[in-house]
Amino acid sequence: MLASDQFITIKKAVEGEPYKEKGSKFIGFAYPVRTEEEVKTILETLKKKHHTARHFCYAYQLGFPEVNYRANDDGEPNNSAGKPILGQIHASNLTDVLVVVLRYYGGTKLGVGGLIQAYKTAAQYCLEEAEDMVLTLKKEFQLKFEYPLLSKVMRLIKEHDIEIIKQELLENCKIKIGVRQQQAEEIENKIRGIYGVRLSRD
Repeated sequence: MLASDQFITIKKAVEGEPYKEKGSKFIGFAYPVRTEEEVKTILETLKKKHHTARHFCYAYQLGFPEVNYRANDDGEPNNSAGKPILGQIHASNLTDVLVVVLRYYGGTKLGVGGLIQAYKTAAQYCLEEAEDMVLTLKKEFQLKFEYPLLSKVMRLIKEHDIEIIKQELLENCKIKIGVRQQQAEEIENKIRGIYGVRLSRD
């Protein structure tokens, strides 16, 4: 069961088993992505590598908890390709993911129903190959304090299993921490309760 500040994506890019229907071959690829620029770059690379494929249909979903998604049919009939691919992303409860299904045309039209089944199945095949990864939303804080307060600060960090992103432990200490979003308010209040610690949000 996921906490309210957790989401699922995939660990690395994968290629699925081809799905074949009436001479056409459909191959699905899934990628972890964070931005639309990454999506654009991946599509350009795929088109160069598989330049003889007829269609490069895709869908992606980015972000959490606010999401941005898009489905593209790339010349196939409306909603026959991108939408079923997006449906598989949603069925797998994934975000920050791009799925591209390319089609090598076999000379026989499949009809809208056949296309929906083909693109859905190819997307399903590649997502079955993907390894899921649970990520946790974190807020980052910058702490500044004098060295004598270090033990108090480190005790709090250890008690709450807080991630230290960066630290500079000199006469004037600086520590950058990552706090789970659902704990952020509680931890912020506790840090502000240590007299002499200056806190800012990154």
